[in-house]
Amino acid sequence: MQPAVRGIRQHGLSAWRALERRLDALVGGRCNPLRHLGSIGLLAFGLLAASGTLLFALFDTSVDGAYRSIEGLAHVPLGLGRLLRGLHRYAADLLMIVLLLHILREWLQGHERGVRRFHWLTGVPLLVFVFVSAIGGFWLIWDELAQYSALSTAEWLDALPLLAAPLARNFLAATAVGDRLFSLFIFVHVGVPLLLLFGLWFHIQRLSHVAVLPPRPLALGLAATLALLAVLQPVTSHAPAALGRVPAALHLDWLLLWLHPLTDITSPTFTWALVLGAMLLLFALPFLPQPQRAATALVDPDNCNGCRRCFVDCPYAAVTMIAHPNQRPGRQLAVVDPDLCVGCGICAGACPSSTPFRSGERLLTGIDMPQLPVDVLRQRLRSAIASSSARRPLVVYGCDHGAAVDAVAGDDVIPFSLLCAGQLPPSFVEYALRDGAAGVVVAPCAEDGCEFRLGGRWTAERLAGEREPHLRAHVPAERVELVHAGPGEETLLAMSVKTLRQRVQSMTIEPDETRQRIHRV
Repeated sequence: MQPAVRGIRQHGLSAWRALERRLDALVGGRCNPLRHLGSIGLLAFGLLAASGTLLFALFDTSVDGAYRSIEGLAHVPLGLGRLLRGLHRYAADLLMIVLLLHILREWLQGHERGVRRFHWLTGVPLLVFVFVSAIGGFWLIWDELAQYSALSTAEWLDALPLLAAPLARNFLAATAVGDRLFSLFIFVHVGVPLLLLFGLWFHIQRLSHVAVLPPRPLALGLAATLALLAVLQPVTSHAPAALGRVPAALHLDWLLLWLHPLTDITSPTFTWALVLGAMLLLFALPFLPQPQRAATALVDPDNCNGCRRCFVDCPYAAVTMIAHPNQRPGRQLAVVDPDLCVGCGICAGACPSSTPFRSGERLLTGIDMPQLPVDVLRQRLRSAIASSSARRPLVVYGCDHGAAVDAVAGDDVIPFSLLCAGQLPPSFVEYALRDGAAGVVVAPCAEDGCEFRLGGRWTAERLAGEREPHLRAHVPAERVELVHAGPGEETLLAMSVKTLRQRVQSMTIEPDETRQRIHRV
């Protein structure tokens, strides 16, 4: 990648993260829409499908009756017709916005490359499907705006040297637009979304634990906002289409119909070059030179007990289970697909053999990360605590993609940065206390902002005893602090370290007594 492009990406990512932090402060990370763009897109698609189905039931599919049936929505009791129409239009706008933001966010984070290339290449065509379906939806109203859009699209397509006859001649006279042509309009608006639905399934089928909907407060808030817009700013039609008359003024939906005015002020050739160039660039991005990819997880058959926890917890479905080669009945073995593994280490944190409550010389694991094995982390932890100048230091476990833990390093603070917070076996909290630490801070990325989707969530659930392997209940909860701190939130991390330091200093239980208490478990 060229240095200039790399600089643009870095500056853009910094600005994006700053905006995320501002929204976190306003609505909380759980309800921050920038952290749920994919699921918001699915919500918008669901609203489109539901409202569109009801609208189609009230729609007259003939040329003569289409406009009357759309205008008749204004007379549906209680304003439900206007509500449905407005919800359908504004949901389409929302879908387009989140699609564009989702693509931008994934590019800024470098997610178009490597293992995630598949998701990028299957996601880009969805943008085309949304545009085609949205433009076709305007045609069904068959008002002046529909006439303008249909004719502009036909002339744009006629610029291609592939058609035997010009499409624009279908709009030379009113008699040329018949029910057969209108059936084509209906197919474009109804059939293309079926392709979009299939594309969405293909786009996410390599992911596990996919959030189909955003968190409930966010989903209800967005739906209420769209409904309020539909009531306060109703969607209205232009005058009926009249092919013998040029519309004097049109109110465009610039999110969905920007292609037409751009073609008017330039040329079909220019807009074709722009659209095809943009699509080729998007498809080419995953194949540009990229940094060396992270090492993938490795399975040790001698220590894998087939518990399936790594299989369940992997966010990218990179782990599968097969019959164990020792041929013992019912025994399974985890297998890692290197083409799917992103090297996050969440599987290592899920492995029960990675989290033994023992004091052996070496931790033998069923699955591990070669760049930072669990046993190496254990030895570093033991050595760092033993050599600390503080009598009872604090240990901070962080994430390479979150707040920089080195920023809080000090005489009484020992930082460890992991591939992902989800790589941390919960027993390492107990190991730190057993080896002499006064307390432990665990700092995954910002809530719902994990670089690897689920690392922060799994970490929080393991520490809370809601997910296996879990932190044992006998570990003093007052000596453990969990803080979600993303990139640039080192101040938040420092505050959590300060809070834990003050709490453990005020505890009445003596350190030696705490250590004996853990050993007796």
